[in-house]
Amino acid sequence: MNPNIETIVRELIDNSIHMSLATVSDNKPWVCEVHFVYDEELNLYWRSLPSRRHSEELMKNPYVAGNIVKQHSLEEYPSAIYFEGKGEAMNDDEELKRLFPLFAKRLGAKPEIIDEAKTTEGHKFYKVTVSTWYAFGKFGSDKGAKHTLQWHGNSK
Repeated sequence: MNPNIETIVRELIDNSIHMSLATVSDNKPWVCEVHFVYDEELNLYWRSLPSRRHSEELMKNPYVAGNIVKQHSLEEYPSAIYFEGKGEAMNDDEELKRLFPLFAKRLGAKPEIIDEAKTTEGHKFYKVTVSTWYAFGKFGSDKGAKHTLQWHGNSK
C-alpha cells in the first residue's frame, strides 16, 4: 500500500498547533517549539522575537528542519511528519496582512500582531518553504514506514 503523503501531511498539520523547529549555527544544532499556521501551499508560518536563538540562526543559515508529532500513548504507534526547507523572515506589509487571517483563525491572534511586527523589538513573522515532507507511521498498514514527498507547492 502506498499512502497519499500529501493527505497525511494535511491531516496532521491541521490537527496540531505546535511544531519542533531545528536550526544550525557553527555546526551546533538547536531545536525549539513554536505555534504555527500554514497555507494551502503547505508553507509553515510562526511568530517569534528576533532575539531568540532560532530566529538569529535562521537569519544566518536559512536551512531548517522540523517535525509535527501526533500526541499518542505508549500503547499507540507514533505518527509524525517531518520537513526540510528554507526559512525566511516575512517583512512585506501586504504579506503580513495576507497571513493575519491564518493566525486569527487558527491561534486566535488579534490584529495588533501586525503592528507589533513593525516595531524593532516585536515578534516577527517567519516562513518555511518546505522542500521535502516525510511521514512516519502505520498509515493503514501493520508496519510502520517512512514515506517521502518532494514538495514544490500545491500538487492539487
